[in-house]
Order: sequence, then C-alpha cells, then structure tokens
Amino acid sequence: MGRTLLSLLIFSLYFLSSATPSAANHRKIEYLKLPLLHKDTFPPNPSQSLSSDLRRINTLYSSVNHRSIRSAKLPLTSGASSGSGQYFVDLKLGTPPQRLLLVADTGSDLVWVTCSACRNCSSRRRGSAFLARHSSTYFPFHCYDKKCRLVPNPRGVACNHTRQHSPCRYVYSYSDESETRGFFSTETTTLNASSGSAVKFKKFVFGCSFEASGPSITGPSFNGAQGVMGLGRGSISLASQLGRRFGNKFSYCLMDYTLSPTPTSYLLIGRSAEVNDSKMSYTPMINNPFTSTFYYIGIESVYIEGVKLQISPSVWAIDELGNGGTVMDSGTTLTFLAEPAYRRIVKEFKRLVRLPEVDDPTLEFDFCVNVSSVSKPSFPKMSFKLRGDSVLSPTPGNYFIDTAEDVKCLALQPLAAPSGFSVIGNLMQQGFVFEFDRDRSRIGFTRHGCGLP
Repeated sequence: MGRTLLSLLIFSLYFLSSATPSAANHRKIEYLKLPLLHKDTFPPNPSQSLSSDLRRINTLYSSVNHRSIRSAKLPLTSGASSGSGQYFVDLKLGTPPQRLLLVADTGSDLVWVTCSACRNCSSRRRGSAFLARHSSTYFPFHCYDKKCRLVPNPRGVACNHTRQHSPCRYVYSYSDESETRGFFSTETTTLNASSGSAVKFKKFVFGCSFEASGPSITGPSFNGAQGVMGLGRGSISLASQLGRRFGNKFSYCLMDYTLSPTPTSYLLIGRSAEVNDSKMSYTPMINNPFTSTFYYIGIESVYIEGVKLQISPSVWAIDELGNGGTVMDSGTTLTFLAEPAYRRIVKEFKRLVRLPEVDDPTLEFDFCVNVSSVSKPSFPKMSFKLRGDSVLSPTPGNYFIDTAEDVKCLALQPLAAPSGFSVIGNLMQQGFVFEFDRDRSRIGFTRHGCGLP
C-alpha cells in the first residue's frame, strides 16, 4: 500500500469477478475513469518522505523474500505526506453506495476497507468506514468457500463447515508490525464510465477490516484514508477483477501536485481514447518467479547529458533468488536505485553541476546544492534506456527537489545488497502517462496528454 504499507502476502490464484451492466450498456462503456486525488497542496517534508519510503522499501523487499521461502476512470488524489502513498481514489461500495477514500497502490493486490458492524451508525462520521449492515448486497465468504484460500487466514481459528455464520477471516501483517484483520467478502461497487454513467459491478471481492493496529494504519501517516486499492498483477486486485472487461489494462497520469490550484490526475481502467498509442513508448514487463504482484521493468543503461554511464548490466538483473530488478511503484515517493548505480549517478551529477554544494546531514540526501545565486537553476538531464529500445527521460524537476530555502537535492536514494533492488517512485513518474497493458505484458509511457511538471 502507500509508502509504508505493502502486503507481505501476494496472491496468484485465479478469480473471475462479474459485472452487472447489460449488453447494451456494456457497448457504451469504453473505460472507467476515476479521479486521483491529492489531499495536500504542498509536498511533505523530505525527511518524512524518506523515512516512510524506507519502511515501504523494506516491506517491498520482504514481500519478494517471503515468496522465495514459500475502462473505468477514477480521480487520483495525492496523500502528500508519509505512510500510505501519494495518491488516493474514491470508491463507492455497497447498496446504496457508500463513498470511501482508498490509497492507490500498484505494489499490492488486495482491496480492503475499514468496516463497521454498528447497528445504529448515526454517531459515525459519514465516510469514516464502510457500514456493512447498511448495505443490502454485502456478503462475507464462508470460511469453507474455496475463495477463502485467496487470503491469509489467522492461525488457530478453526472453520466450522456446518455452521451457517462462519465467515472467512483474514489477517494482513506489514513489516512495521501494522496489521489489519477482517472478513474476506463480496460486494457491489459503483464506478464512473467514460460516458459519465455509473456502472455497477457485482461480486467484487475485498477485505472488510474490523480491526487495525500499528503506525501505518492507525497513525496520521494514513492521511484519513479508509483502506487500500490494490492495483498489482495478482488476481484479486482491482486491476485484475475489473480490467478483464475493459481490455485488461489501466493507465494514469500523475500531475505535479505542487501546482496551485492542484490539477486532477486520473486512473483509467480499460482502453482509453485519452491515451494516444502512436505517442507511446513501450517496455516489456519483467517476470520475477518469486512474486506475482509487482510491475518490473528492465533498465539497460543510464545516460546523463547523453553520455552512457559505466554501470554493469548485472546491477539491474533479477537473480536466481528473486533479488534485484526494478519495480514501478505508485506508493513510493522517491526513486531508489541499486547502490552501484546510485553511486555512479551521484558522482556524475557532482562533476557536472556548477553550483555550491551544501553539506548538511539533516537534509538526508547525498547531493544538495545552494541555488540562491541563480534565478532559474538548470540541471543535467538524466535518462533511462529500457528494454524494448525505449527511453524514459524525466525532466530534472522529477529528480531535483526543494528541501530547504534556496536548496535543491538529488531525490535519489541507494539500496544496498543483498537485494540490489530498485524502485521508480511516483515523483519520477510525474508528467507521464503510464499504461499497464497486462495482456501484452508491457508498460507504455508518454509525455503526450499529461501536464508537464
């Protein structure tokens, strides 16, 4: 989930969801469109971002390591501070629909919401939780249902096959000792189609969380969200459950949330006329045999000012234990690179940037410069050559950030062995349309159609 949260358990079992629109209505539905919301106008304190990012990275790696042991359009909202990721999505769940705010996360699979079993819910703030008793279509799976195997079940809880009320219980634990428990359930969800009409999907599976603990979920870092919208490659993510009806792809453009007024970003489920394929560059999704959730891409080389840096290809490879590789993650803010590549990149920027260096350990970045002497500082351009002969060329604003008055820092961080793990965070993704084409196992990107940061 958001920067500090990512499920340690990844699901690979097949599940087929169903939707309710008639054949006539379905022909009108091109894709789903959901706004991606950013809750704060200004970016978080860089130290907060780094701290929460590091916890999330540890969880990402733990998820892979654990394995080795054994179109709709939605507005995206950013959650600018620490803990749960940068961007949020409104989800309408239940009958009648209840509006909930969820973290949009490409690094996890499960969709889960905070639930309440209250009978008289008048004292609860509207939208603070999903009120299961107030929905006529809520139904928890029985613990004996085969779909209950899609989630981790708590130890020591026996399943009574004959009892009528024996719901499927799940427990999710995270690397910072946060935990959510509840019932694995099915519901009707209502989403907006590109035509503007509302579309209802029945038998949408999700986690109804009645108990949560730990800093990532209960603390201020969760930013008022009521759960997590998993968009990973696993079978129970929202992208998997709904995407099959819309070409099995989704896309988003993460707008620069430091602008005022803050522009709206969107999450598109399905093939969208708003995404111009002719302008898109593609790179294949790389499979890691130890995880079915993450979206891996293959970095071949790094260029600064058009000059290829001397970095061994092995730095970017996934080894026989599932370590290494590069993950696209919407829930991490900064970009983390395997240490050998990181050190070489920092060295080159230090050689090329002609501004006084700031040596302040409180900034927590290895390369910061004082820009008070120039009105419009410029920085060398960095690009990543990817598999498929494509090149990702973010603007310097994606990787040089303001950390103090008249101070800009290189917003990269190193990740050391044994993982050799790299993560492209959402700051580096800003200003691009990214399309996750799951049927063709490829990720497309373009700056066309997305506001430049």
